[in-house]
Amino acid sequence: PVGYQFILHGATSRTPMTRREETLNDPDVQAMERLAHGDDMALNEIMDRWTSRLGAFLTRYLGNQIDAINVTQDVFVAVYRNRNSYRPQSRYSTWIFGIAANLARQQLRWRRRHPEMPFSDEEQTPQPHDSNRDPARKMLSDERAAAVRDAVLGLPPRLREAILLSEFEQLPHRESAVILGCSTKAVETRVHRGKQRLRQQLQAWLPRRQ
Repeated sequence: PVGYQFILHGATSRTPMTRREETLNDPDVQAMERLAHGDDMALNEIMDRWTSRLGAFLTRYLGNQIDAINVTQDVFVAVYRNRNSYRPQSRYSTWIFGIAANLARQQLRWRRRHPEMPFSDEEQTPQPHDSNRDPARKMLSDERAAAVRDAVLGLPPRLREAILLSEFEQLPHRESAVILGCSTKAVETRVHRGKQRLRQQLQAWLPRRQ
């Protein structure tokens, strides 16, 4: 799980696999091929692999679990609708995160057009109870996680997208650039600016330098 540590570090260097290596035995690409040939059960496999990851990404993006669940379902509807036009020209994660990001932006625009519609973020995914965990330490950890979540949610959308994809989802900057429709340099700049803002917002939670 991603905490606040990424805020302390500079740009992350990652060496992505070649496109051929990535797609040759990719189970998602294979599932899409089967889906395009009429095997609707292949969609269940994709959903099993991606529901949790997309749900976490969209919850951080939208700040609301109910909206995140609904948008996650919309992503899979879009996957099914595009089963015949899908081409593995990039990593599968690039394609499906691109769908998720576009739908999340649409949801935010809908919210702005309907400010009178309340939304609740009270429902949170229940965490397993650990009887051996120090209650005070758990409370501190929960408070810190909430502070990071709120700080990320408070970022401007472009910075938030870059931080979520590059740091939380650990995608290479080149892949994030494809998803966001910008250059790799732009992603690096947005991540840098996002980290700067988060450091300012989360100073109380960051380790103090000696």
